[in-house]
Amino acid sequence: MIQHYKMVTCPTNVTLKWLEHLNSPWAVEDSESTATREGASALYEKLLHNKEVVGISQQAQHLIGPRLPDFELESSAVEEREQYLSALLNSQQNLARTVFGNSPFAVALHMRLLSLQRIFHALSNKYHDRFRPGRQIQRQSSDSRLDLGDALARSTRIKSGTDVLIEMGVKTGLSLLFALIQQNWQQSKLDPSLSLCNDVLCTACTIINSLPPLSLANENKIPQVGLDCLSQVTTFLKKMTMPSSGADNPGRRMASELLLGLAVQRGSLKFLLEWIEVALAASAAAGNASFAPENEGMIGYDCFLKSLEQLKHSSNTYVDNLQNQELKKTPDGLCSLTNAAICLCEEICRLALDCLCSTSSQNSQNRDSETSAVYVWGSNSSHQLAEGTLEKILQPKLAHGFANSQTIEAGQYCTFAITEDGSVKACGKGSYGRLGLGDSNNQSAPKKLTFEPHRNIRKMSSSKGSDGHTLAVTTEGDVFSWGDGDYGKLGHGNSATQKYPKLIQGPLLGKIVVCVSAGYRHSASVTSDGELYTWGEGDFGRLGHSDSHSRNLPALVKDISSVGQVACGSSHTIAVSQDGRTVWSFGGGDNGKLGHGETNRVYRPKVIECLQGLYVRKVCAGSQSSLALTSAGQVFAWGCGSCLGSGSSETTALRPRLVEELNSTKIIDISCGDSHCLALTHDNEVYAWGNNAMGQCGQGHTSTPIAKPKKVIGLDGIPIQQITAGTSHSLAWTAAPTDRQLVAWHRPFCVDLEESTFSYLRTFLDRYCDGINNEIPPQPFFSQREHNHFVFLCLKLLSTHLSLAQAGGTGAAVLGQQGRPLRNLLFRLIDSDVPNSIEEAVNETLSVGASLLLPPLRERTELLHNLLPQGPERWESLSKGQRMQLDIILTSLQDQSHIASLLGYSSPADMSEGFSQNYSSDQDSSKSGNIDHFHLAEILLKTLLRNIGFYTERAFGELEKNSDKQQSNTAHTENGPPSHVRQLLSALHKHLLAHCYSNSTAKDHLSVDLLHKHVHLLLQYATDSYRRSAVLLKESLLDKSVTEKLHGILYNSAAGSILCQMIYSLLLLPVSIVRPLLGNLLDLLQPLDHLNRLLPAAMILEEQELEWAVHESANSSEKSISPDVKSWIWLIDMERTISFTVGQCLGEMLQGPICSVEEVNSVYWLKSQLLSNGLEIDSEQLDLLMNCLTGKALAGSMERKSFEFRVSEDTAALIDIALGTSVEPGYKIWSRMQAYANSSEWEHSMSGDHLLETASRFVLAVLLKHTGLFQEACKDDRCQPSERLVEVYQCVYKVRSTLLAQKNVVYNTTNVQLPAWPKQLSDVSDNIEDGPRESTSAEQTENVVQSEEPQYNMEREIVLLDTEDFPKISKVLECFLARKAACHHENETVYEYSGTSSRPNSTGSVEVPEAEIALKEKRRDSAEQYSFISMCHFVILRCAFLILGVRAVWLGKGWQEDPILVKTRKGTSPQEEQSFRTRLRQNQSDSDARKQFSEDQSRMQPRSSDHSLGVPLCSLGIMKDAWQLLRQCISPPDNSQATTFAPLLNDIFQFLCGHLTQTSNLVEQEAGKESDPKAIITAMGHQQHRAELRLEALCQISSFLSEMEGKGGTSMDSSGLSLKSTGLLLTVQLQFLTGCFDLGTANTTNIKRNCGKLQHYTDVTQAAHGSTQMELMAAAHELYQHLVSCLKRGLATGKEFSGAQQHLLLATMFALNIRYQPMDLSVVIHSGLLEALSNLTNSCLLVNQRWLMASVSGHSHLNVALKLAGARLLQILAITASSYADNLCPEVVQAPMDVLCCQLQGFLHAMCGNSECELAEEECTEQHGCGSSNRSESKDSQQEEAGLKKT
Repeated sequence: MIQHYKMVTCPTNVTLKWLEHLNSPWAVEDSESTATREGASALYEKLLHNKEVVGISQQAQHLIGPRLPDFELESSAVEEREQYLSALLNSQQNLARTVFGNSPFAVALHMRLLSLQRIFHALSNKYHDRFRPGRQIQRQSSDSRLDLGDALARSTRIKSGTDVLIEMGVKTGLSLLFALIQQNWQQSKLDPSLSLCNDVLCTACTIINSLPPLSLANENKIPQVGLDCLSQVTTFLKKMTMPSSGADNPGRRMASELLLGLAVQRGSLKFLLEWIEVALAASAAAGNASFAPENEGMIGYDCFLKSLEQLKHSSNTYVDNLQNQELKKTPDGLCSLTNAAICLCEEICRLALDCLCSTSSQNSQNRDSETSAVYVWGSNSSHQLAEGTLEKILQPKLAHGFANSQTIEAGQYCTFAITEDGSVKACGKGSYGRLGLGDSNNQSAPKKLTFEPHRNIRKMSSSKGSDGHTLAVTTEGDVFSWGDGDYGKLGHGNSATQKYPKLIQGPLLGKIVVCVSAGYRHSASVTSDGELYTWGEGDFGRLGHSDSHSRNLPALVKDISSVGQVACGSSHTIAVSQDGRTVWSFGGGDNGKLGHGETNRVYRPKVIECLQGLYVRKVCAGSQSSLALTSAGQVFAWGCGSCLGSGSSETTALRPRLVEELNSTKIIDISCGDSHCLALTHDNEVYAWGNNAMGQCGQGHTSTPIAKPKKVIGLDGIPIQQITAGTSHSLAWTAAPTDRQLVAWHRPFCVDLEESTFSYLRTFLDRYCDGINNEIPPQPFFSQREHNHFVFLCLKLLSTHLSLAQAGGTGAAVLGQQGRPLRNLLFRLIDSDVPNSIEEAVNETLSVGASLLLPPLRERTELLHNLLPQGPERWESLSKGQRMQLDIILTSLQDQSHIASLLGYSSPADMSEGFSQNYSSDQDSSKSGNIDHFHLAEILLKTLLRNIGFYTERAFGELEKNSDKQQSNTAHTENGPPSHVRQLLSALHKHLLAHCYSNSTAKDHLSVDLLHKHVHLLLQYATDSYRRSAVLLKESLLDKSVTEKLHGILYNSAAGSILCQMIYSLLLLPVSIVRPLLGNLLDLLQPLDHLNRLLPAAMILEEQELEWAVHESANSSEKSISPDVKSWIWLIDMERTISFTVGQCLGEMLQGPICSVEEVNSVYWLKSQLLSNGLEIDSEQLDLLMNCLTGKALAGSMERKSFEFRVSEDTAALIDIALGTSVEPGYKIWSRMQAYANSSEWEHSMSGDHLLETASRFVLAVLLKHTGLFQEACKDDRCQPSERLVEVYQCVYKVRSTLLAQKNVVYNTTNVQLPAWPKQLSDVSDNIEDGPRESTSAEQTENVVQSEEPQYNMEREIVLLDTEDFPKISKVLECFLARKAACHHENETVYEYSGTSSRPNSTGSVEVPEAEIALKEKRRDSAEQYSFISMCHFVILRCAFLILGVRAVWLGKGWQEDPILVKTRKGTSPQEEQSFRTRLRQNQSDSDARKQFSEDQSRMQPRSSDHSLGVPLCSLGIMKDAWQLLRQCISPPDNSQATTFAPLLNDIFQFLCGHLTQTSNLVEQEAGKESDPKAIITAMGHQQHRAELRLEALCQISSFLSEMEGKGGTSMDSSGLSLKSTGLLLTVQLQFLTGCFDLGTANTTNIKRNCGKLQHYTDVTQAAHGSTQMELMAAAHELYQHLVSCLKRGLATGKEFSGAQQHLLLATMFALNIRYQPMDLSVVIHSGLLEALSNLTNSCLLVNQRWLMASVSGHSHLNVALKLAGARLLQILAITASSYADNLCPEVVQAPMDVLCCQLQGFLHAMCGNSECELAEEECTEQHGCGSSNRSESKDSQQEEAGLKKT
């Protein structure tokens, strides 16, 4: 039983709950593993383990079947029949899903679909940010991001007049000096005694050499005029070093020395590289000069050596792996510039490598010889600064108490210091045990804490507010906490104060914590696997658990994953992802401190959109503000107050805003106190801003606030490495950090992470790499060794800078415009013949800087397309550099975010070349960018697929030539495509499918088009692969080794697991996406089936699938299969899935789209006879014609123009009638109607109203068209028109009277008469009386407004009379007449419940309505009233719609000949039809009664209070009317003999004027009766589309089944399984049927909104074109006949069926479970369905329907299910036949009765024995049931038989 429930609940009954914090691991799962059942099972197990899928126990009770009703009451018999029929259909559906939903394939498919859903959800939510709702907000708020150039421009100080004068004087003086020197050079050549320039240079050199080291390094301290002077001097000296400058040799040498001295003093790498460039150029120029003296191109040895020593002293660590270049000294004390340049470059590389090692190794800067110096300032009120005095310290002071501290944390009036050995010391305020020293005393000097158990502490966090608590992380990743325990913020499960450090256990036990943060009243931690835990006070949502509840134990924040760090503020929390690309915030949003652009509370983590696209290194949270530091060294702030650094303390920023004052430097660290902030620059400078009341900003005063960042005074020259801010005190110290990577933006002499560095290195490599292997090196190098060494040094320096940039997370922006030329240069070097050392350096550079050197995604895609081989032969043609470039690009594209960006689903993470402009582009440009994205993606997908295909082709060729295993495999692996090609294609598939799945409701046609194009190619490729595989298998005679190798080739090709992933994913997509692929899927099915049938494993796997019983475990049936056979399951499963996909797509086409709003609002009219023949013309053209026609009609001109559009001849004539033109025959028809009306005295005086006449003409045209009487009206020249034409004329005047009732005028009652409406206008016709009825006087009074309540109740009772029992007719008649007379005395007029609106009198004229008082009173009470003019326009517009747009029902439908259309509306059940007609009658009766027409308003007698039933009160006319009505209620006449005009005319009248007759507030307008033509046109178009879609699906299903049957021959013979003879595998046929008719293979109800089985083919298509409906019925009947024939052939084989036969028979039988209509019933019965069912169920004695619970095994379950399904289908046929007995021939009605009687006889024979059989048979028709047991199938049959007989 346990196993049974497991199998039942697995496929369909589960609840899904995706946990957002698990998105990251699911996003990287291998979705291709779903190709195999093992892989899908493993993924499904993860879902179960994570509790993202929870099974629900399924009750088998609903499979018992419904209980047959008692049918005791005639009034409820119809309703009971309908309920029982619905219950039978539902039971059949449940039975089908139980049988087919638990097969091994169904279980595996369910696992696959759920796993793919989970992966797609993870991908979409994690990476596809461009389609999130908040994305538009981000783009709108992009203005809040400051352009860096603008910020720099604004920060530039405006020059004063004095500055300008000084600058002018200095620059002109320098220019004059340089001019004089140049002039002196020329003169000194003539007279050497006049040489003065060398003296000037010598003096300058002396001054430079006397300066302290790096005197000119800090450019921030040098005025701008000084920097300009340096630039001017440098330019002059660079020219002077060249031989062509005119200077003498000593002068050029001194210029070089001076230039080098300046470069060393300035300390920047770019100036040293500039000197190297100048030195090499000068040396090369000297070498090329023919007149060069011996000392040309030289520099002073001692001078250069001194500069070199200055570089060496800047670093104490030496890297010895560089080849030392010997500095050669000449006898003159000189050395060559080339030699000097190489030596300088070597020293720079050495220093740069030292810097790289120090930043990469966390402890490399902790030199034992140095001690950490700590500086403190701010409040010392509780000795938190460890200084003796309690006074505040206004500027940094060296604190000896914190000496040798590695890490320091400043809290609320306390300070904690972590030493190098991991111990912790604390000082400051001790209340609430916040120091962790065991008491609450203040501590004036740092004192060591004790941890039990002993641990070394690595990191700490202490709160800046509330009552103080602290968290500490050990080196092992454990967390201790102590201090105030309120709100549970210590995480120990209580709120107690903890005075000693205590280990937090609970959920954090066993987790490795990497980050902690102590907020004011809550705490947070991040684990190594990216999980975020929060605990403490929960109000404002600060814990992120979607509520305000507090937690006293750490609780996982489930909505986010891959978290890297966290910061807690006063009431909010900020978290950063591990990659720094995403920042979340949640909690209190007051003052905008969450950064979402609003001040609302946020209870779940929400992405800060303004920080998307930035690499955030650190975040901090204060009291009312937040900070973020990016990898580019920029600081963003949001919230309110002076902590924003904007210059004002009153500012509020709802979104992150750049702190402009810090933009001129690179920030490497930030820290937030309660209300002040600190920032550390890459130059070791500290900036502070915010509250300065206690001197915590280090400005030497307490003026507050500091609204802009200012440099902390007193720290110049001190190499500050770390900072921390407490509540009101600050600390800075020199120990290198261990918890963050140093970003080496600048290091003296060796590192400059800016574009100039890469520009110089690219220039060197570009200039000196050509001819690197030439024996003669290029100038200025003296040997090949020097040349190679210099190139090697340049590559080494480039590699070092790329490593530093990579470590600092700067992104490719640091390269500027040098990325592409550097990349091309390096790959060119790879392809060149270079020495090994240089090749190794190039490889190292490429491997280190690949991510930085990569081009933008667009260029990368184009490059990949160009580089990927288009065939196997081209792979060898790729150069070494091209292969490396290809591999690097493919590797980079494995990043999921890059793939999402490549498809345009997210913004690229790297703001690389040219993207920043596109990022903030407007909507149009982004749209074109999307098209560009998809075009590139399409090319890439095609290239990848073709590339994989070439290598698969090669593998096929090798397998065909040689089946040797080793040789084939070796060749394949050696010559295979790049390793990442297949993974890239699969990843692109995943993202594309994930987007289409997650955004299925959005109209993203670009993604869908891309999917269609690619799947089309993929399926074509797979078709060819399967055909070739089948040929290979045939030729090899199923050789085992060939089969094994073929399996490997197929599975690893694009037709293997990649295609499996695509096919399974199609089941998750809407049918609108899958439908265009049906042709390709069907084309693939045949070759795939051919291949599968050739496999030896196919027979075994088919048997395993089809012989499976309902209660067996899928796993147990697979254990007996050998591994060789089992390995092919994936291929057969894919064929089954393709067949199921095709079937499900066709099944959803049968269902059609969900009903639109227009259809729901207009459902009444869509089901009416009026619109049952569909639209006549296209909706767009119809709208144009209607506008033209109504415009002409309302123009008002007496001479109307003809209708200029081309329409049919009859329509043109009808338009002439409507427009009132003088064209015949329209004019004659109108005149005849007027003449007849005048002769009948319907209107004694014409109103003459032009608008009323126009409306009347339109109504006449509508009636002539839709009754088909136009030709008769043209030819009718008799004096008296025909009876049918009179009906039309009367209806026209009925509309006229309704319109006249809208006019606020008093009519003369003697002149206004209305036509005598015949009784044919009612739904219940009365043909007994042909002549007009006489009426005695019916008195009315003028000023009495009667209550409508009695009228309404009385009419309602009358309507219900036709379904009541009448035990005593005389009493009923007496009551009826009494009420009839009473109503007349109450001034009420009661008529038949028909469409009439007045009561005729004996003369044929009509009583006049009480137009004045009654209508005025109603208009006061009614909320919606129409003026006469608007009402006429209303009628004309609807008439135009009916004339031009609606096809007449008598055209092509045979509506008059078909009695079914009269009695039962097509496509509706009898129950629906009865209620429909009842509503129609009731509305019409209420409408008529409200009009209250009378013959004379003035003659009204007061009502008698003591009247009784008698002749004075009940006249002969009243009795006659009542008697006729009562007769009609008791015995309705035969409708088939009545004219069919009445319901049609009623429909037209209700459509035109129905809403005007429903003004009573007691008669609510029925839902779905909207008659707006535009809405109805749209709704009819939808129904036409649905009908066409359904017709196409029916035809394709029939075609598919016929094709299978034609190919199969005897597909279900007695042997059970004959794979070679069938058209498709039996399981494939079975899956097609289950997909078409929703039999439960896969539960996709949570994926697709419109799935399920169609109840009937006419559902929601009643307003489609008549011919389409006829074709639909014919196609459905053809399908039913085909299914019945299949069922008959299957059942004709015998009594015992194999598993395969049982499955197919069940599927066929379930497909026949529909809500039959009379025509359908005749078709299936005449096709022989009853005989088949009788053969199946005649020997069936189902003692207990609980067959699922029976203890039988094997095929017994399926056999019982088959018979049970047959018995229920037989009941469905019998119930339907009884419902439509009046519309069916007796033979059809009797046939199911005979079958049931035979079954009942057999049952009685078995139960009672032969002796009692006859008696039992006589009584069987009188029984209502057999006992009280409703669980016996035979008793149900007996009870049903009795009920049907009675019915």
